[in-house]
Amino acid sequence: MPPKPQVAILLGSKSDMPIAEKAARVLGEAGVPYDLQVLSAHREPARLDAYLKSSPARVFICIAGLSAALPGAVAARVKAPVIGVPVSAKLGGLDALLSTVQMPPGVPVACVGVDSGENAARLTLRILALSGA
Repeated sequence: MPPKPQVAILLGSKSDMPIAEKAARVLGEAGVPYDLQVLSAHREPARLDAYLKSSPARVFICIAGLSAALPGAVAARVKAPVIGVPVSAKLGGLDALLSTVQMPPGVPVACVGVDSGENAARLTLRILALSGA
C-alpha cells in the first residue's frame, strides 16, 4: 500500500500541468509522497470540497492563473498551510499574483513567484521539516 500523500498539488486547469510537474519533481526527489489533482474552484466546487474533506495532505500547493481563486478557496476550507503559485496565463501573471497575495484576514496563503512550482515544493519541504516529517 503506497504511503498517504503528505502534499496535495492542486491545479485550477490542465494547462497548469507544466508548473505542477516542476513541483512534483522536487517532491519526488525528496521522497515526499504527494497527490496531484486538477480541481477548479469555479467549475467544480463540490468536487473540490469533497477532495479537501478527505485529503490527508499536510500542505496544499495550489496552482492557478487568471483570477487564481483556487489558493484562497482551499485556504478557507483547510487548517493546513496553503502555498499559491500564480500562473502567467494573462497579463504576465500579474492578475494571478495579485489575486493570490490579497487574501482577507483569517485566510492565509503563502505565495511564491509566478510559475514557480519548484519554489512552492521547496517551501513545502521546509514546512514539513518544521514538524519533523
